[in-house]
Formats: sequence, C-alpha cells, structure tokens
Amino acid sequence: MGAKLMSVEQPLWRALTGYRILAVLYVLGVFFWSYREYSAPVPGGIYLLVLACWTFGTLRNLGSADRCTLRFLVTDIVLGVVGILLSPVVDGHDLVGPTLPSIWVAGPVLAFALKGGWRWAAGASVLVGIANIVERGMITRSTFHNVLLVCVASVAIGYVIEVARASERTLARALQIEAATRERERLARDIHDSVLQVLAMVQRRGTALGGEAAELGRMAGEQEVALRALVSSGVVPEPGRTLTGARRPALTTDGATGTATGSVAEAGMHGTDGTDGTDGTDGTDSTDAAPCDVRALLSSYAGSLVTFVEPGAPVPLPARVAAELAAAVGAALDNVAKHAGDGAGGEAHAWILLEDEPDVVIVTVRDDGPGIPEGRLADAEAEGRMGVALSIRGRLRDLGGTAELVSVPGQGTEVEMRVPKHDN
Repeated sequence: MGAKLMSVEQPLWRALTGYRILAVLYVLGVFFWSYREYSAPVPGGIYLLVLACWTFGTLRNLGSADRCTLRFLVTDIVLGVVGILLSPVVDGHDLVGPTLPSIWVAGPVLAFALKGGWRWAAGASVLVGIANIVERGMITRSTFHNVLLVCVASVAIGYVIEVARASERTLARALQIEAATRERERLARDIHDSVLQVLAMVQRRGTALGGEAAELGRMAGEQEVALRALVSSGVVPEPGRTLTGARRPALTTDGATGTATGSVAEAGMHGTDGTDGTDGTDGTDSTDAAPCDVRALLSSYAGSLVTFVEPGAPVPLPARVAAELAAAVGAALDNVAKHAGDGAGGEAHAWILLEDEPDVVIVTVRDDGPGIPEGRLADAEAEGRMGVALSIRGRLRDLGGTAELVSVPGQGTEVEMRVPKHDN
C-alpha cells in the first residue's frame, strides 16, 4: 500500500498559525492607534513587544500536535492571562476597551483544543474567562458573551479534532486490512498456480498408474484438500516465503495437462533479451515499468488445442502487468484443461483473442467445452477452489481491470479480461 494518509488536523494547525500572526498584528495596531489614550502605555508596549517576539518565535511549535508541547501551551496561555490582568494598569481609565492581548488570547485556547481535544479546550477557556472577570471586577454582559463564544468555539473544535483522529485511526486500520487482504490473495494465487496444480496432477497420475504411485497420489490429494482449506480460510504463508518454483500446468500440443512452455513468473522477472531484469545493485526489478509485448507471452500457450489470434502490431504493457495478465490467461486455460479437456474425459478446443484498443487491452479466452453449471463457481469458492476468484478476477482487479465470465451449459465458456492502459 503506497498511499500516504494526510492528517485531517494539519490544515487546522496551519490556520491557527495564520490566526496568531494576524491577531498579534491587530493587537499591535490597536495599541499604537490608541497609544495616547492609555494611562500607562510603557508597560503595555513592553508586554506587546514580548508578545510579538513570542508569537513569531514559536511559529514552529504550531506545525503539528507533536511540536505543540505541553510546556509551550502552558507558557502561551499564561502569557495571555498576564496580558489580561495587566490591562487595568495600562488602561486605567478604560478608554480603549479591549484587553492588551484582545483577540490573540483565543489562539492559546484553540491550541489546547487541537492538542488535547474538547476537555483541554474547556479548561483553557474557563481559565481565560476567569481572568477576564477578574480584570473587569464583575460579570458584565459583554464579558460573559465573549467568554461563552470562545468556550463554545474551542470545545466544538476540540470535539471535531477527536472525531477526526478516531476516523483517521479507523481508516488507517481499514487500509492495513485491505493491504493485508490483497497480499493474502496474491500469495493464494501463487499457491493455486503452482503447488495446488502440481498436487492435483500428482493425484490424477498416481491414481492412473496404481501401486505405490496410487498411495503417493492419495497423499497428494490429502495435502491438496488441506492446503485449499488453508487458502480459503485466509491462512497463508508469511510474506517472503511464497510457494513458487513450479511451472504452470497448461494445454500442451497433445491436449494433456502438462508444463507450460513459457513460465509467466519468469516473464515477469526477466527481460525479453534473456537478462535477469535487475539493476544489479539493490535486487529490485527494473523491468516492472519497461514495456513488454503481450503477444510474446500469450503465444507460448498456443498449441493443437489452443488457437491464438493476435494483432499485427506489438501490444506493449509494463512487464509486471503483462506477466499478471498472461498468468490470468494461463489460469483460464488451466480450467479448460481440467474441467473441459482431457481432465474432464474429453477434448475441448480453446481460443485466445488479443485486442489492442486505444485505452484498454482485451484478452478473451473461449472454449467449446460443456460449460459451467449454474452455481458451480460459488460452490467451488466454498470448497476452497479459488481459481476464478483469485487467479483470474483477483489479478485483474489488482491491475485496475475487470474479468467477466460467461458460460452457457453445452456451449462452452468465455472469459473476457480488460486491462486499462492509463493505470499502468
């Protein structure tokens, strides 16, 4: 999962920073505009100078909740309360009206709200309210109105912050679960495309040969059932211990289930020139974004029972995308071989049609087998047979595409896979 969550509260911290800057400029402007009306302007000027230096010197502390420490918050609100209590000394005749910090004092209260939620906001607003009442010497209508306004605004913002943080935690958990689910499905596809197919082939061949081979086939069958149960229940190997290495069963020239001539796993990890596709430094796959002709991968599936129809021009896709698409086609052919071909007691012909549209690459796999009975796919998923769900639809979904399956009993099955170009 490469997406990074943006904090919902981060814009609020930036807004608070802007508010404090504008508020301190406003307070300075009011003071110098009414300078002659103050009875003791010098202490007020010294206080506002300290307030301005503090405001501009601590802008970095409002960058995030981590930087806004409790020590900073306490100092901030104490500075505001001191300014409120100092106002009667500076404006002894009450000619100016507003306290020295004026609207600036709402900044520390809002900072408490952003840092600790509505409870911290309520405590800070009550402290500022008490300071205003002490400064006035009585509870006036305007004082009560201003204190109540700051209290309601800060508590509301604090509550919104708490809800936003809870929502972010829930979203982050959901994204983690989604990423884990996608990884589990990818590992399940690896198991289905390699180990399960091999175990099923060993079971069929062992039963046909008889003797000691029949016992080996029985054991392979038991392991296949157990492994399918693990895959369907979501218990799969840990990342880094994927079950790979076995080649994909595919339709060979004689129609039997065998080994594919071209390994899709190798196609995704090796370049078309036979190199290993790595940069030789950190082991990363440098061919993931390199263009790869899908025709070259799909042509390896062609045989006496598989007809491949391709366009005359190359069909380029990123190597990883092309390999996953080819693997999905291989899974569709595996189903033809197992359920409609010799594995089902007969021979079915399959056709692969590759189409290159302006915005999408379309691959259609069609067979002339008996088709899939209604409800069989749902039953197969319940039994842990996730070939269509994981190896085909899961792969296409991870690529941003779709896979549609249409089956008519007695007339065969058609799987249409679409991979968008602009998302790759």
